[in-house]
Amino acid sequence: MRKYNLLCWGAFFVVPSIDIHCHIMPGVDDGSPDMETSLKMLKTALSEGTKGMILTPHYKPMHHNVSPEHLSDYTDELMQVARDNGIKVQLFPGNEIYFNDNAIRDLERGRASTLAGSDYALIEFHPTDMYKTIRNALYSVRSEGFIPILAHVERYADMAKHIGYVDELLDIGVYIQVNANSVMGKYGLGIRHFTRELLKKHMVHFVATDAHDSGSRAPHLLDCRDYVEGKLGEKYALEIFHDNAMKVLRNEII
Repeated sequence: MRKYNLLCWGAFFVVPSIDIHCHIMPGVDDGSPDMETSLKMLKTALSEGTKGMILTPHYKPMHHNVSPEHLSDYTDELMQVARDNGIKVQLFPGNEIYFNDNAIRDLERGRASTLAGSDYALIEFHPTDMYKTIRNALYSVRSEGFIPILAHVERYADMAKHIGYVDELLDIGVYIQVNANSVMGKYGLGIRHFTRELLKKHMVHFVATDAHDSGSRAPHLLDCRDYVEGKLGEKYALEIFHDNAMKVLRNEII
């Protein structure tokens, strides 16, 4: 397992956010198309107090997926270019893994990347997949020794109708990620209501950006963090915007 330097915030007087799900690595998927866009995205993130990011390009079947070795190299390159441009962020490699019959095998063989070399794996599904399919798949990931984080739970129509399904996933050791834009109503009132109910019940472990560009899907976290702090308290906001992500980076159990 490759070792990565953990975050050191120096004199930053507010505990920064850490984004565990974003598509900022240039030219590898449907996210940032080039270095210029990536730098704009990183500037936006830093301006909102995000100083750590796990880069999670898509890993999908029948696609040209970047190898873990190249992901690490590209991550280091992007971080160096960012620092050369005065953008002091710490970046870590990972994948957003689209679950399929080969996903677990690819994780075991090191073809698909966990988050920052940890045991945590960010897993996504097709929006129309039924809850039973999602549950069985995540149970399989967990059974093979990986710790599944379900990417943007609000996107799966069957699950968004039943908060009880999320509770069942928690019982089998699945961690839950929601997108900040979903909480803030960018994808409709129904999704906003669902994600806010999950937050009220403390059923969310990570709020991330799932950023893909420097425009409508830019890496905005600050408004959502302010909302959570104001409605649910600073302690919970700290957990889901920083502390839990630090445990991923340290490969500790949340």
